[in-house]
Amino acid sequence: MFRKILYTDSGASHIQEMLKVLLELPSIKQANITILHAVPPQVSAEGFAAKWEEGSKSINQILKDVVIDPSKVSTVLRQGDPKQVVCDVAEEIHADLIIIGSRGLKRLEAILENSVSQYVFQLSTRPMLLVKDDIYIKKIKKVMVAIDKSPASLYALDLALNLLRGQTGVEIYLVRVNPDLKADIVLSRSEMEENPILGPAFSKVKQMGFTGKAIVTGGRPGEQICKLAEDNQIDLLFLGSPDRRPSIAKSLPDLDRLLGTSLSDYVRVNALCPVLLARQEG
Repeated sequence: MFRKILYTDSGASHIQEMLKVLLELPSIKQANITILHAVPPQVSAEGFAAKWEEGSKSINQILKDVVIDPSKVSTVLRQGDPKQVVCDVAEEIHADLIIIGSRGLKRLEAILENSVSQYVFQLSTRPMLLVKDDIYIKKIKKVMVAIDKSPASLYALDLALNLLRGQTGVEIYLVRVNPDLKADIVLSRSEMEENPILGPAFSKVKQMGFTGKAIVTGGRPGEQICKLAEDNQIDLLFLGSPDRRPSIAKSLPDLDRLLGTSLSDYVRVNALCPVLLARQEG
């Protein structure tokens, strides 16, 4: 499933560390990696030349620092608005995953600050791995998947299992937030299997040979997901991010996300670990 990966170079070290961690996974070792550096339009020819050279050096440094099979990597240095360039290149290469850095800006702040990750999050239909500048990147040993009734949630679980395929020593936490409950409930194995929402997910985890653990909790979903990720020292969080817009409005921003009121936007900003947002192309 992860055959083509778009790595967006922002110069931040955290996103490079994330790429190194991913390349340790069997599912990613055979993937084709496209390293993209976008050069914003410049007022002067001299300014453009300087930024172009800076971008070229940045790409070369990544190739030097990250061990990637030369036959599996390609580079793109392109002029244009970085927000649009990322979306365009992702479509051109049919990326199965976009890896992008994020400053974790909140609500309208992200729009006013011209956030690239926020724009791509709004308009891309492809799965995105968001890596905030202020988090610590660890080897992937504990993975959390937020589970509910939505197709996007099930897709997130499928992405997690495909990413971890062939990897050993990984524990998968399945989290269900029910606003009607007040306290965390750790389910037994039999209770996991019988739960109408978690049961099918747990079966998939078990079939893939992973250790599974289910947590049911109450409260606000966004806050609880972030809290559980922090409390359980999760290394990578998967979250379904359904696109609620009608087909005629696919090119327009989702106002809930624009204003930062959606679950996925809350988690994107507040989670203290990398977040993979699962959105299917439709």
